[in-house]
Amino acid sequence: MTAMRLEQAQALLGFVRGAGQEHILRYWEKLPENSRQQLLHQIAAVDFALLARLHHDYILRKNLPALTSLEPAEMITLAQQQAHPEEVRSMKARGEQELRAGKVAALLVAGGQATRLGFEKPKGAYPIGPVSQKTLFQLHAEKLRALARRYQTRIPWYIMTSDTNAGETRDFFEKNNLFGYSSQDLCFFEQEMIPALDENGKLILDAPDHIFTNPNGHGGTLTALEKSGALADMRRRGIEEIFYFQVDNVLLNMCDPLFLGYHVAAQAEMSAKVCAKRDPYEKVGVIGKVFDARTGKAGRLQVIEYSDMSAADKEARLPDGTLKYNAGSIAIHLFKVSFIEREVAGGTKLPWHVAHKQIPYLDANGQLVQPDKPNGYKFETFVFDALSDAERVVLLEVDRRFDFSPIKNAAGEDSPETALRDLNEFYARWLEQAGITIPRDAAGKVKVRCEISPLFALDAEELAPKVTPALRVQNDFYLEP
Repeated sequence: MTAMRLEQAQALLGFVRGAGQEHILRYWEKLPENSRQQLLHQIAAVDFALLARLHHDYILRKNLPALTSLEPAEMITLAQQQAHPEEVRSMKARGEQELRAGKVAALLVAGGQATRLGFEKPKGAYPIGPVSQKTLFQLHAEKLRALARRYQTRIPWYIMTSDTNAGETRDFFEKNNLFGYSSQDLCFFEQEMIPALDENGKLILDAPDHIFTNPNGHGGTLTALEKSGALADMRRRGIEEIFYFQVDNVLLNMCDPLFLGYHVAAQAEMSAKVCAKRDPYEKVGVIGKVFDARTGKAGRLQVIEYSDMSAADKEARLPDGTLKYNAGSIAIHLFKVSFIEREVAGGTKLPWHVAHKQIPYLDANGQLVQPDKPNGYKFETFVFDALSDAERVVLLEVDRRFDFSPIKNAAGEDSPETALRDLNEFYARWLEQAGITIPRDAAGKVKVRCEISPLFALDAEELAPKVTPALRVQNDFYLEP
C-alpha cells in the first residue's frame, strides 16, 4: 500500500466532510499512521455520488422495479431437442468448431466463502468428489483440461475472486500446482467492493480504520473484467465467446458445445441455460418477459426473483399441467465479448438491488456490535439483468440431472448431501450405459459411491470404449487416468 502525500490526504478528508460522512473520521486522531493510510485508501475508492444516489433512490424512495404483464419466455425446450436430433447434432458440431478455433474462454465466479457449510475457506476449496474428495476447483480444472485436450485447443480460464478470499484462493491454486492448468491460461481478478449504508445514508465503520463493504454482486463481473484488463486480454487472444459459471454447481457441463452452437448460430449476445423448477415454490428465479413501467420497454427478458412473484404466478399452470413460469435460472450463461464491451462502456448499466441486512458496526464506545436485526443496506448488481440489454438471446432448457446440482445450503436440498447424491447417480448412469451393473437398493438408489475423473472420460461416450461390461462394481469405485 503506497503512502499518500499530505495534500492528497487533506483533499480526501475535505471530500469526506463535504459529503456529510465525517463520522468515519471520529477515531482519526488516535489512529497510527498505517491505520490512517488504510482508511485513506478505502476513502479514495468510495464513489460518494453513487452512494448518495443509491440512498435517495433505494432507501428513501424505495425505487424498486415496477413489473407487470409477466409472460413466459420462449426457449429451446427439451421436447424440441428430442424432436429434432439432426438439428441438435448440427448445433453441437457448430459449438465444437468454436472450441477448436480457440474462440471460447471460461469465466468462473468464485468470490464466496463456504461459511454456511461450516467450512471457513473459499467455496471452491470445498471437497466434493464422492470417492476422491477432490475439491470444486479441481473438478472444474479437470473438465477444462479434458476439453482442451479433446478439441486440441487452449481455453483461457478467468477466475473472479473477492476481497474476502482472493489471497487464499491464489494460495490454494499454487499449493495444488494450479491443478495442472497452464499458468499462461489462468487469470485471477477481483470484483469490486461497495460500502453499505445505514438508514440515514451514512457509511458504517466496523473498525476504527475500516469502512464496512460487501462485494458488488455477480453483476460486478462485467465491470471487473474491463477494469482488471481481463477483457482486453481476451481480445488479444481472439476470444469471442465467454462461458460463465458459478463455483458450486457440481454437474456443470463445461463449455457445453450444444449450448455454444445454438448461441453462435443465433448470433446471440447473451444466452442462458434454464431448467424446470422442482415445484412452484422452489426458491429460484425465473426468466420471463416483462413490461417495465419505468422504461416503457415491453417484451424484454428478465429474471424475476422468487420473492417478487405472486403466489398466483408461482402456481400458474399451462393446459398440459406444467408450470406456466418454469424457466428456472441456473446461473450458466454465454456472453459475446463485444456485448460486454458495450455493457461496460461508461460504467455499469445494470440496475442496483438493495437488501436490508444485519451489519456489524462500532457503537459510541468503539465496541463492535453484531446486531440481531437489520440495521443497514447492502447494494448489488446481478449479471442476469444484462439479458434485457441483449438484442438476441438464446434460452436453452436442460435436464437438471445432467447440468445442475448446486451447493447452497448446509442441509436439505442444494446441499453437499444432495450434490454427492447427484454426482454419484450421474457417474453410475454412465457406467450402466456402458453395460456395467451397478448395485442398487429396492428404491433404486445406488448402493456404492461412483466417481470418474473428467481426465479419464468427459462423458458417457468417451467412457464406453475404455471399460468392459465384465467389470464388477461391488465397492466404492473411482476411475482416473
